[in-house]
Amino acid sequence: QVQLVESGGGSVQAGGSLRLSCAASGYTYSRPYMGWFRQTPGKEREGVAGISSGGGSAYYAESVKGRFTISRDNAKNTLYLQISTLKPEDTATYYCAAATNALGVLYSLLWSRPDEYTYWGQGTQVTVSS
Repeated sequence: QVQLVESGGGSVQAGGSLRLSCAASGYTYSRPYMGWFRQTPGKEREGVAGISSGGGSAYYAESVKGRFTISRDNAKNTLYLQISTLKPEDTATYYCAAATNALGVLYSLLWSRPDEYTYWGQGTQVTVSS
C-alpha cells in the first residue's frame, strides 16, 4: 500500500518561504509521477506543480510560476515543494499525490487533474498572513 506523508507546513508572513516535504513508501512499481495540490474550503483541489518520475520535467500552474519549485529525491523517496514569496492567497491545505507511470507522455497534459492521481497524502496546512 502506497503511503504519502506531507510535512513542512506552517504559518508565515507574506513574502516568506517554506519547504514542504512528502515522504513516500510502499510502491512496488517504477517511480510514479508526483504532484502537489492545494485546496481551500469550498473550492476544488488545484494542481500547483507536477514532476516526472525521474525529475527531469516539471510543470507549474501559472499562478505559482517563478515562486514554487517542485523537486524529488528518488534515493530518499521524497518529494519537495519549495515555496517562496508567499502571498495570502497561497493559504491552503497542500497535498502531495502519486500517479501511475501509465500516463507516460500524457502526463505533461494531465498533471494538474486530481483524477489522474491514485494516492494522496493527508495534507499539510500553509497559512500566510499579510
